[in-house]
Amino acid sequence: MKPSTEDAGAAPAAQAKPRFAFAIATALGTGYLKPGPGTWGSLFGLAVAILSHPLPWFFIVSGSTHVGLGMDLPLQASVFGIALLLIPSIAVWVVLALLGVRTGGQVAAYAGVKDPQYVVIDEVSGVHLALILGLAPASPMIFLHPEQAVTFALFSGMSVLNWKFLLAAFLLFRLFDISKPFPCRRLEQLPGGWGIMADDWMAGVYAAICLRLALHFHWL
Repeated sequence: MKPSTEDAGAAPAAQAKPRFAFAIATALGTGYLKPGPGTWGSLFGLAVAILSHPLPWFFIVSGSTHVGLGMDLPLQASVFGIALLLIPSIAVWVVLALLGVRTGGQVAAYAGVKDPQYVVIDEVSGVHLALILGLAPASPMIFLHPEQAVTFALFSGMSVLNWKFLLAAFLLFRLFDISKPFPCRRLEQLPGGWGIMADDWMAGVYAAICLRLALHFHWL
């Protein structure tokens, strides 16, 4: 949840508009949608999380080419299969988080506002983090047992296609993003793009804790 800000065009005319930064920081213009840009940004983040996980694409490939999951695609109990299922979503989150810090700071400096309302890359990153941490294994030792690791990787992929899990992640993240429990407001005081992004990461952590509890008690 962000304070109201002036329109992006209110910045000094002599300063060149950082168009790439605006494209990333507004999640390709999602931040201009009304009402509630943060809500739209969070929905955009859910889409990114789904599309960055390989399993949905495997279903698309298997449906269009009639190949099966398992031996026909690299999902065997192997290091490669585990990496293929788990790394892409995490890698996309890291790239967007770093871009968010940089571009969010650039747009804020251009607009002359600490955290412009139309900057929603923080919501995109925050809800994506909630999904990643909400599905993270309880112990990294699981990766020493390839069969268990692949089962976990498949579970994580199926979870990002579970509408109940996605809805819970969305609602929980928005709850904590808006209410900003400790230390979210302190994190907002960090300089530049860090202050824009970090409080939403913390909201994502809180949401992830709730998601893990829900999964533990089989509520989802």
